[in-house]
Amino acid sequence: MKRKTIIASLAVVLSAAALYVLYHGRIAGAKHAAGPIHGTEAHTGKDLTPPVMEVHEAEQDHEPGTHVSLTEEQIRTLGIVVATAGPGRLQNALRLKGEILLDGDRVAHVTPYVSGHVKQILKRIGDPVGKGEVMAVLESRELADAKAAYFAALERIVLAQTRFVREEKLWKKQISSEEDYLEAKQALATARIENRSAKQQLLALGLSMTAVDRLPQQSDTSLTRYEIVSPLKGEVLEKNLTLGEMVESDRVVYRVADMDAVWVRVYVHQKDLSLLRRGMPVRISGDDGMAGADGNLSYISPLVDEETRTATAMVTLQNPAGDWRPGRFVTAEIYSESEEFPVVVPKDAVQTIIDQHVVFVPAEEGFEAKAVSLNRSDRKHVEIVSGLSAEDPYVAEGAFELKAAMLSETLGDHAGHGH
Repeated sequence: MKRKTIIASLAVVLSAAALYVLYHGRIAGAKHAAGPIHGTEAHTGKDLTPPVMEVHEAEQDHEPGTHVSLTEEQIRTLGIVVATAGPGRLQNALRLKGEILLDGDRVAHVTPYVSGHVKQILKRIGDPVGKGEVMAVLESRELADAKAAYFAALERIVLAQTRFVREEKLWKKQISSEEDYLEAKQALATARIENRSAKQQLLALGLSMTAVDRLPQQSDTSLTRYEIVSPLKGEVLEKNLTLGEMVESDRVVYRVADMDAVWVRVYVHQKDLSLLRRGMPVRISGDDGMAGADGNLSYISPLVDEETRTATAMVTLQNPAGDWRPGRFVTAEIYSESEEFPVVVPKDAVQTIIDQHVVFVPAEEGFEAKAVSLNRSDRKHVEIVSGLSAEDPYVAEGAFELKAAMLSETLGDHAGHGH
């Protein structure tokens, strides 16, 4: 039988078997307390897991519900891997609430710099936009005046340059006076200053240097055309203009945001502030089953709110697919320095049967469930404080499949006894 077929069959009976054996009380045989499980969230002291009841090991005959018999072929088919328990490192995690925000460094409020009438609208809400891309076009008399001043300054330079060259030649031939030569030189310098001033005025109105340099080749009909361009790549979040209306130079006509990266505002209790450092790794997760994402702590506020007694920390989160939408509430797990513990196993190696945490260990002709007590954990591993010692063999991969097989076998035993 293929592995997927076995797993699917075992999973179907898992829930029914668990309820059945709960009512008949035959999973653990005689019940003994294994002691409370001191699973805590790092630095909080809060219990994360309930106490468990110990699953008895079979002395000679295995108790129903604690043992599962498998052949070597079945073990290979289910992908069961046995490892040796031993020490491992866990990262301390602080779980905090947070909220997705726009990255303030990637948001632009677009203003036209000049007043004018709206002639064209090229970008609307939700449209993507590139840096420097034209979003709308105005017809502006103010811009026409600035362009006209620039053209006049260019003409004055040409005239002043021509006069200076002529006066310089005459002065060198001692035909004209030095005074005339110096006057022409001064006029050329003044024309150049006026030209630079006119060009800077156009640049201040939002025109690029390339656009200004192209102006002399454009026709007079384009003097009033003013293009509103996006200062960054992103998406149009707001549009605040309509065709034909008069727009003043200080109005925000578009809001554009690049959401390839977002901020996560995390609310930190004052008692936890001393645990945080900039650069710490952070795992962001939602409550809708979406895969989590990793970021780093980029900012910790020096201020604590007087009412909530919390401070703000910021996490920069890459968001190329746009899944982390601003305004969404999330959970942030901030990981500090790791710590070594005597017995650490993968989380998938620990299963729960009727409120009991168990691991599977090799036994005669198969495997049996053994009750364990847990303590600290991180994303992938958990500390075992009792029930499994260093150097003990245990099932590191395939524990879920063993759990399903054990419950299926127990259900078969009950059916065989006519229950």
